[in-house]
Amino acid sequence: MDCMEKALSNNYYNVITDFPVYLLDNSEFDICYHQIENFHLVYISEDDIRNTSEYFYDYRGIPKVYGLMQEFGTDAFDPNSLIVSGITQIQREPLSLTGQGVIICVIDTGIDYTNPVFRDSEGNSRILAIWDQTIQTGPIPKGFFFGTEYTREDINRALQTEDPYMIVPSKDEIGHGSTMAGVAAGTRLSGGINYTGAAPDADIVVVKLKECKPYLRDFYLVPSGVPAYEEGDIMLAVQYADSFAREFRRPVVICLGLGTNYGDHTGRAPLPRYLDFVASKRSRAVVVSGGNEGNASHHFQGDMKEQSRIGPNSVPVEVRVGENSEGFLLEFWGNVPDIFTISVRSPGGESIPALRLGIQDSITYGFVYERTKITIAGMLVEPASGEELILMRVVAPTPGIWTFQVEASGDIYNGTFHMWLPITQFLNVPVYFLEATPYITLTEPAMAENVISVSAYDASNNSFYIESGRGFTRTGIIKPDFAAPGVNVSTIRGNQSGTSLAAAITAGAVAQFMQWAVVEGNNPMVASREIKNYFIRGASRNYDITFPNREWGDNVIIVSS
Repeated sequence: MDCMEKALSNNYYNVITDFPVYLLDNSEFDICYHQIENFHLVYISEDDIRNTSEYFYDYRGIPKVYGLMQEFGTDAFDPNSLIVSGITQIQREPLSLTGQGVIICVIDTGIDYTNPVFRDSEGNSRILAIWDQTIQTGPIPKGFFFGTEYTREDINRALQTEDPYMIVPSKDEIGHGSTMAGVAAGTRLSGGINYTGAAPDADIVVVKLKECKPYLRDFYLVPSGVPAYEEGDIMLAVQYADSFAREFRRPVVICLGLGTNYGDHTGRAPLPRYLDFVASKRSRAVVVSGGNEGNASHHFQGDMKEQSRIGPNSVPVEVRVGENSEGFLLEFWGNVPDIFTISVRSPGGESIPALRLGIQDSITYGFVYERTKITIAGMLVEPASGEELILMRVVAPTPGIWTFQVEASGDIYNGTFHMWLPITQFLNVPVYFLEATPYITLTEPAMAENVISVSAYDASNNSFYIESGRGFTRTGIIKPDFAAPGVNVSTIRGNQSGTSLAAAITAGAVAQFMQWAVVEGNNPMVASREIKNYFIRGASRNYDITFPNREWGDNVIIVSS
């Protein structure tokens, strides 16, 4: 098999490493790899992976899966979200900031390139390129293993034909990516187009992500038909987007409306770390959504010293599971220097005793009277965070209340721990903590330090969007950075809600700022961190709220350019 076949084959597992490259070159395994700065995305034969039935190989190396962060609705175009954000005001003279000279890259489900909102006044496409990772019949982007790249010339040629998809067959079947691109950079109102985006003169680059491999979908128990995207493929998309800053010598704004609950919630996983690296570059900015998990009851925060009910070293964590659940992954993160163990009690009364696993070990349990199987994997020192991780994979759980009894081994010093269930889309029935907290519910990669992370609010009444993820990070770093409109936002598909739309509006506002700063030469060396703080300083504030704030961010409730 060549590298393209290995990258696409379900018989090759994907592993993200930060090994030195010479270790891979001398590898005895059947692999191909792609370098992404200090990371390597490795495609390795399943024959060289131990314990493939459970795939507890190396938590840091297992690609996380990401889902879409948007809800749907309908209505006519309403520019209120752009008006209250200050975007429409600075589109007009004297500033006339429309994103001209800036590239916005949307990494998502693709784009409907035939839609007039993605064309200029002469009918030509404003899309510089589409990298469709799902199509393997055309030219592959230089330096990558798979997918097909379509240039602006290809798209314009397609638009001149009766059947453009015969030339450029890339489609957005879901519509999420087209919605994001329209909100961030839809063409200004004219020529019968009853819509405008935040940066209507910006050029657009699109990456249509391929869905994760079936073995990852099986491992993470993602329900059939639910879009799920692999961490490594997103990292490749970011690398592709970053290349346009070098090739075209223009500022690039990367927009991500994807999120996951997997990871340590401190921004130390591979994708957040790589986004941090890109965001630290001059003339680049990365904008990510905070997710829609704030009201999902998928986060539990425990404290041995305050919440103990049974004894001084034990806290029960109850999870209600709905009927016909296919299963879920439950992550436990314990703070240093404490050491924790977990016992499990099923709704039927069967128990799994607390087991102290080795430095990195796993064990699978079956129940006598129930068909549930639980695999518990423990890492005393998870490599990226340095803290204890216990990962529980629960297959076909019995409906009812499951109790996960958290116990401390030895003395308690810190006593705090956190547990997360998957994002709502990755559960086929309701599964939630009975005593959940709405805080620390931002999805990754919103925890990354240098990226611009946004929560969402309702621009019609300045109220916080109840579904929006909330901060801070697990270690107390202030995230989100600020809030942007994300409720009943006018899109090319009607009014919709979600933090992905707040991210798209913010990406358009950042493109406006990039035009002023880089293209027009007012601050040509600007990067994400500076832009973030410019926005915080220029934002509207509610002085009845104490800042920094877990919902609204760092001294800001409304993004205003």
